[in-house]
Amino acid sequence: MNTTARARTTYQVRARTTPDGAARIDTADRTIPVDTAWDGPPTGQPGPAELLAAALAACLLKNLSRAAKFLPLRYSGAEVDVIARRQDTPPKFTAFTYELRLVTDEPQRRIDLLHHNLRRYGTVYNTLAATCDIQGRIVTIPPSTPPSPEPS
Repeated sequence: MNTTARARTTYQVRARTTPDGAARIDTADRTIPVDTAWDGPPTGQPGPAELLAAALAACLLKNLSRAAKFLPLRYSGAEVDVIARRQDTPPKFTAFTYELRLVTDEPQRRIDLLHHNLRRYGTVYNTLAATCDIQGRIVTIPPSTPPSPEPS
């Protein structure tokens, strides 16, 4: 009997809104509040653009976890910043940039291999890369370096 877990290939969400733009997305057992108002003041909730950038960030982090098991790769933490750029006419995203900061003492050749794997096996990454430019880098931070303070 094959005990290997099969990767999920179908995903489903349900989104709901009201005329004032207060919306939510139900996925798995979580609800994500989102801003879908066209011309109102900012609600403090993420809109579609932030959710798309967040999907790329989550893809990079999930594939970091996957790659760390296969390579294997040692790290004690990671964070990623993603910037999405769009144009108005025609409306579309033109570029995504990211910086993945990884707390590790792995040599640069292993980090390069990791970065290759993140770009090769990321579903969201590859979907976006087929339609716009994606540029990014991995910055390593030695494990003994204290974390930077949170902005206030």
